Amino acid sequence: MGMLATTSPSMSASSAHYYHTHKVFLLCNYVLLGAASSCIFLTLSLRLLPSICGFFLILLHVFTIAGAVSGCAAASSSGGAASGRWYAAHMVATVLTAIFQGSVSVLIFTRTGDFLGNLKSYVREEDGAIILKLAGGLCILMFCLEWVVLTLAFFLKYYASVEGDYNSSSNPLKRSAKVQEESMSDWPWPFQV
Repeated sequence: MGMLATTSPSMSASSAHYYHTHKVFLLCNYVLLGAASSCIFLTLSLRLLPSICGFFLILLHVFTIAGAVSGCAAASSSGGAASGRWYAAHMVATVLTAIFQGSVSVLIFTRTGDFLGNLKSYVREEDGAIILKLAGGLCILMFCLEWVVLTLAFFLKYYASVEGDYNSSSNPLKRSAKVQEESMSDWPWPFQV
């Protein structure tokens, strides 16, 4: 069995690119949701009531989940000022969590024993190191996926601005051209070209 992707025959090439980019964007956000929730459960398996270090690790994964949810909300919103706010919130959350996910993964793989000691785990050290390295692998996956999501979000915003309604006065390209046209007529004759 395979996946069948169908698009409308009336869909233009750029609309098809937007459609496929949108689907990949949503898929990456869903994978981020799953990886972050898995990391939360792996952290809780080391210690059910986490230490302060474990609490901040869980909080990082909660922020990753919030960023993925805001990304899905931004992708499904229709436009306007609310869409711009969702887009900005998604970008900020994704950049911050990507930086911290990368830092945590480096800490996990370079200083496993110290990190495990700060988590105050009550499982055996060998088992705790394996669980922690599994969480570190998921952190690397989330780090990479968050940068992919950032790139896809940029392309989605670009496609939305390029494929906007060029005949409406809400199009910024149309408005700036009209303003420039009007302002040129008010200039003195030597500056009018």
